[in-house]
Amino acid sequence: MDFRTACEETKTGICLLQDGNQEPFKVRLHLARDILMIQEQDVTCVSGEPFYSGERTVTIRRQAVGGFGLSIKGGAEHNIPVVVSKISKEQRAELSGLLFIGDAILQINGINVRKCRHEEVVQVLRNAGEEVTLTVSFLKRAPAFLKLSLNEDCACAPSDQSSGTSSPLCDSGLHLNYHPNNTDTLSCSSWPASPGLRWEKRWCDLRLIPLLHSRFSQYLPGTDLSRQNAFQVTAVDGVCSGVIQCLSAEDCGEWLQAIATNISSLTKHNDSDLLDRRRHCFTVQSESGEDLYFSVELDSDLAQWERAFQTATFLEVERIQCKTYACVLEGHLMGLTIDFSTGFICFDAATKAVLWRYKFSQLKGSSDDGKSKIKFLFQNPDTKQIEAKELEFSNLFAVLHCIHSFFAAKVACLDPLFLGSQAAASAASSSGVPSKAKYMT
Repeated sequence: MDFRTACEETKTGICLLQDGNQEPFKVRLHLARDILMIQEQDVTCVSGEPFYSGERTVTIRRQAVGGFGLSIKGGAEHNIPVVVSKISKEQRAELSGLLFIGDAILQINGINVRKCRHEEVVQVLRNAGEEVTLTVSFLKRAPAFLKLSLNEDCACAPSDQSSGTSSPLCDSGLHLNYHPNNTDTLSCSSWPASPGLRWEKRWCDLRLIPLLHSRFSQYLPGTDLSRQNAFQVTAVDGVCSGVIQCLSAEDCGEWLQAIATNISSLTKHNDSDLLDRRRHCFTVQSESGEDLYFSVELDSDLAQWERAFQTATFLEVERIQCKTYACVLEGHLMGLTIDFSTGFICFDAATKAVLWRYKFSQLKGSSDDGKSKIKFLFQNPDTKQIEAKELEFSNLFAVLHCIHSFFAAKVACLDPLFLGSQAAASAASSSGVPSKAKYMT
């Protein structure tokens, strides 16, 4: 695909994500026309009774040839549980929808092995008998150094030989011989199936980055140092992708070009052409959606107006503290309060009962239909799952302006340069010196 001539890009690929202080882990990026989706693998129940626990129980019989037919990696020496790294071809058919590459082994026959070293887990399994019951949970953010396969096609070869040594970063095959009671008469059926329950490994949304007015950079914040084959994307509301590490320089270049193309296309589509050729211009959008076009003579004047608007926004949000809008959820009249101190609060308009509340920091993405609906994507602090909340408003522009203003004020609170300028402005105001920011309000 020629990125230089395409109007819009769609692209999907595997990258590593560095999120805070965590070890990098594999994610799937999907670039659409107006959004960048970051997805992680998870295992979800797809049949039977509703299943809400993140843990599953699987019972496996040791086969006459091939033993358990599993390989494992990891361990407490790397601050992670032992995980299933390979499943033999024979076991894969039996365990389809029940056990997956990337499953962390939490218990073995009721023995807690979450914090056991690799060799300790191998020994427990070696002495487990002809049938073993595993409690497992899919390790969604498995460190990249484990080099786990993203699909179930990576299989270990069955063997009747027992390995004498094991390594947490190499596949330790669990085709281990049991004590002398282990004979060739053992059933080749892997395990007694749990009726009605089946799971699938799927790509689930971790973070959604709206591309309209977003920005991206390869540089470390506040420096002129460029990351090698890595970048991050930041949405207009401050939601950040985290550091996306590509597999090669060529791959990184293609992603940057594709994202830049879509951002540019959205900006041109959203903004009208300049009214003239003056360089120092800006547009102010009112609550009704009307665009007001202004120009100044100098670049320094433009910067001064920008600072003035930022200050005026901060002072107004600081003054009102919260704003409530009527909205509709599934046909019911609700209220959404945007509170500078606590974040987002949705409540029933009649009973005032709170339906949900989230902090500003929990908003990981948002999108709207340009008419009346906004979809918020919040991250649950306990499960780390993304929870989508869709509300309908009579004045979409007003709500979006308010949300952006509160986010801008929140960001300003953390900016030492802004806070320093505010202190200077307050001192000037108290001494009788007029402040342009104060005039702007």
